[in-house]
This record gives sequence, structure tokens and C-alpha cells, in this order.
Amino acid sequence: MIVGLPREIKQDEYRVALLPVGVEELTRAGHLVLVERGAGLGSGIFDEQYRENGAEIVETAAEVWGQAELVVKVKEPQTQEIPLLRRGQILFTYLHFAASESLTRGVLATGVTAAAYETLRGRNGDLPCLTPMSEVAGRMSIQEGAKYLERPQEGRGILLGGVPGVPPAHICILGGGIVGKNAARIAAGFQADVNILDINVDRLRYLDDIMPANVNTLYSDRHNIRDQLSRADLLIGAVLIEGARAPRLVREDDLKLMKPGAVIIDVAIDQGGCVETSRPTTHSKPTYIIHGVVHYCVTNMPGAVGRTSTYALCNVTFPYVLQIAQLGLHGAAARDPGLANAVNMYDGRLTNKAVADTFGIPYSPYQPGVEKA
Repeated sequence: MIVGLPREIKQDEYRVALLPVGVEELTRAGHLVLVERGAGLGSGIFDEQYRENGAEIVETAAEVWGQAELVVKVKEPQTQEIPLLRRGQILFTYLHFAASESLTRGVLATGVTAAAYETLRGRNGDLPCLTPMSEVAGRMSIQEGAKYLERPQEGRGILLGGVPGVPPAHICILGGGIVGKNAARIAAGFQADVNILDINVDRLRYLDDIMPANVNTLYSDRHNIRDQLSRADLLIGAVLIEGARAPRLVREDDLKLMKPGAVIIDVAIDQGGCVETSRPTTHSKPTYIIHGVVHYCVTNMPGAVGRTSTYALCNVTFPYVLQIAQLGLHGAAARDPGLANAVNMYDGRLTNKAVADTFGIPYSPYQPGVEKA
């Protein structure tokens, strides 16, 4: 199989979807790997490292897209990449279709087969390709929150841990999944006052058992959320519904309960955001202010720490890349139902029900091993 690795072109994206060791494994198995020149530079990986391990370095993205049977990426296709997609090609990347109808319809029209990292299920029912980036984003959310609470960044001028005689920041985390758990751990290490909210009582019991004393758990309902908003210096949006748009737990009017200069880090922005006033931002222009509240809604947070994120991501994605290259997508998905769950589009059909329901597009279930319905 011809495997293609294009350079990521989303603004401020420094990750890359394949490591040199992955190139070595693929070429040793008899596959051809095409790498666009400079694809790994944002993560400190040079073209020569790919070449030494068997890759063919090509000058343009068009060469990669034009020849590759399997394209591995990090982020969803950008506007200028969509016309390069073609029927019969496999795209394996983060897609987050539920956040954008135009992206969904644009990719669907190409006829490409699109497999999404974020809906791939592990053997234990987990989301193995989403987990490492959720860990990074959760930890980064507190790092970024601490920065934007500083007065020069238009925040409240609050030190997360306070000092003797001055109370610490109050941090509210909406969602107790991977993002929320990692955010709470880092916030607790800063000695902040942390409350984490979730609708899963079993998850709250688990978090209550493992977290230090300065992390408290609350059931997530409208009254508790509104009470927390009135107290919060920093709000972390960490809600996830697999494959679907994030629920909007914070309405615009709710922001009026918050303190001037409070900060929202909406990690759920990749899935549309859990705050009504959230809109996608970039690392170059990460924040804006509504009702006196600083909003940070960067859609590719882990991209800022490209080297850490690239290695963490490739550790979990590469075994699937190799399986697809060896067996074809249908063969690999037939062996692994979790990989079949990653297939969001096949041959011009939308195979993710949550996305189909979100945009009113006809849904067609994917059947591994069946070439066409």
C-alpha cells in the first residue's frame, strides 16, 4: 500500500501523524511511504530522519494526496485539502465532523473513506486515540488558564495557588472524563480550590477516591453549574459525547453570574464547545472577551506542544495504521470492531449516526468486508 504523510497546514499546528520508526515498520513490511517535505519539522523531526528509515520525500502535498492510498494526518482536512481527496482513498485522522456541517458535507462529497481517531474504540470500550490528546489538553487547560488569569492577559489577576493569608483560585471543571481528570490533577498540584462536575455518579465516586483533598465532586445539574459559575475564577469545559456535538451547559446569560476577568477554557470546542458563547480560536489569537469573561477556545490545543503530542499520539495510532496498510481497511475492521467504529464515511455514505442526526444527513451503517451496499 502507498501511505502518505502530508504536512499539517491548520494554523499553529505543529504535530505530525507518523514517526520515523513508523516509516521503518511500514517499509519493512513492503509498503511505500511518501512524506511531504518539512512534515515533521514542527515536532523536531527532520526529513533526513524519515529518508533514513525508508521514506520517499516529495515536494508538495498534491503529490502525497495524489498517490497515497492511505493518508494519515492529525487534523481534519482544511479547505484547500478537501479538493485533493478522492473516492477509493482512505483518510485516517481526527475529524470531529459534528462540529462543522460544511466540513462534513465537503468531505462526504469527495467519496473518500474517512476513519476518525476520536471514534475508534479499544478492546475495553475506551477511546485509545482520543485519550492521549485529551490528557495533553486537560493538563494544558490549567497551564493556559493560569496564564490568562494574569492581569496583563485581561484576567482577574489571580494566582492559582494563592499565598498564605490569601485564598487560592476557585476552578470549576465541567466533565469528569480524561480531560477533566487531568485538569483536576494539575489544578490540585497548584493548590487551587477545585470542583469537578459530572452526570455519572460512579465516575464521581471514582474521582472522589483518587483525587487529593482540595478536589471536590458535584453532580452536574443547572443549579450546581450556576452556583459554580458565580464562584469560579477559571472554568474548564471538558464535556464529551462520542462523535456528537458537545452539549451547551453554559448559556450566554449565565456569564453574567461570573466575575469580571474570569477565564473559560473550552476544551470541548473541537466538538462545538459546551459554552454558548464559545467560538473557535487559534494559538496566534487565542482569546476574546464577552460579558467581561475571557474565552480561550483553541481547537488544536495539543498542537502547541507538538513534540510531546506527536509522540503520545503516534504511540497509539501507529498499530492501526500498520493494520490498515497490511489488511486493507475492510480486512482490519472485520478483525477489530473498534476500528470499524472509527469509519465515519465510506464511498460517499455517512456511517456515523451521531453526525448524521446532527445535520439531518442520511445514515448508512458501515459493514466491514462489504465493499458496497
